[in-house]
Amino acid sequence: MTVRAVDRSEEIDVGRLREAGVEVVLGADDPELLDGMDLLVKSPGVPADAPLVTAARERGLTVWSEVELGSRLLSNPIIGVTGTNGKTTTSELLGAVFRAAGEPVAVAGNVGRPLTGLDGAIAEGAWIVCELSSFQLEDIDDLRPRVAVLLNLTPDHVDRHGTLEDYRVAKLRIFENQTPEDVAVVPRGFGEIPGSGRRVEFAADDALPAEPLVPGEHNRENAAAATAAARAAGISDEAIAEALRAFEGVPHRLELIREVDGIRFVNDSKATNPEAAERALSAYPPGIRLILGGSRKNSSYAGLAREAAARGVAKAYLIGEAADEIAEALAEAGVRFADSVTLEQAVNDAFEDSESGEVVLLSPACASYDQFRDFEERGERFRELVEAL
Repeated sequence: MTVRAVDRSEEIDVGRLREAGVEVVLGADDPELLDGMDLLVKSPGVPADAPLVTAARERGLTVWSEVELGSRLLSNPIIGVTGTNGKTTTSELLGAVFRAAGEPVAVAGNVGRPLTGLDGAIAEGAWIVCELSSFQLEDIDDLRPRVAVLLNLTPDHVDRHGTLEDYRVAKLRIFENQTPEDVAVVPRGFGEIPGSGRRVEFAADDALPAEPLVPGEHNRENAAAATAAARAAGISDEAIAEALRAFEGVPHRLELIREVDGIRFVNDSKATNPEAAERALSAYPPGIRLILGGSRKNSSYAGLAREAAARGVAKAYLIGEAADEIAEALAEAGVRFADSVTLEQAVNDAFEDSESGEVVLLSPACASYDQFRDFEERGERFRELVEAL
């Protein structure tokens, strides 16, 4: 069998691939690279209209996402978690729930570790909690989560999928292969979904085994979804309660960095769309100093601006290429703002303006690619700036 790895970059480290006998081709995407191939497995970051993917489909080759391959390599039961916002928090919370119950578990997928990376590294029968993005779900075939969770669905990634409907279709594919033996966890009142899984609904006001430690109504909603999924997997309420009381959240998601002169600095860099930033505002009292902005994603900021006004945001500090669009929405809603341009200046401006008892919240509502490699680098830079105050 011939395995060929292809990447447009010429600078990636391919030592381990070549040691494993993989033929590696860098800096090219010529369709001739598909000669003799039967299957193309693509990384989530590769769009469906990439030249090599398009050529593969034209040739009639099978195209899978990495998670489809992983699901075929592994016989373990999977809890799949998708949604526009809250996926990482809910996935890691579910991991904590299983550990509290003394059950073997691995958390993988969009959260960091690829699903295929668990092959040979996880006990047979152990559960896998797999965070699934629309980029991963758009190219599945037989992937069947025993428990599939949809947290929410709001406009996002239209720049990748083309339309909101295509984005929705990609997300809902998480349910399409479920049988009546499986469980589909969805928000209360959500519309029809594909597949035959037994439907279980959740909402932020559900009765929970314990109140979650992490703040915000949206995190209570995440906790309700995790509770429903854990119960479907046979986990006791006692273990769920233990995890809810102890789980502190994940880095870059309402992460308290430090308090300086009574001012709390919170890193919510993972809020890469307006709806995520709206949810973050609900976690704190009025008087927030809000750092917004980044690279454009064809998003509307009108709803976020109205929420900022309603939540009593003291002032917003704008950075990045989307600053002008956000400024227009904030001005329309009557929210004060400053054009800080860079994250460094925004932190300094917010610190100078803040009073004891207020919160400086980095919740950008945008992707980070205009100034940073990813949201993690943006969050780490925020941490560095705050620790230097």
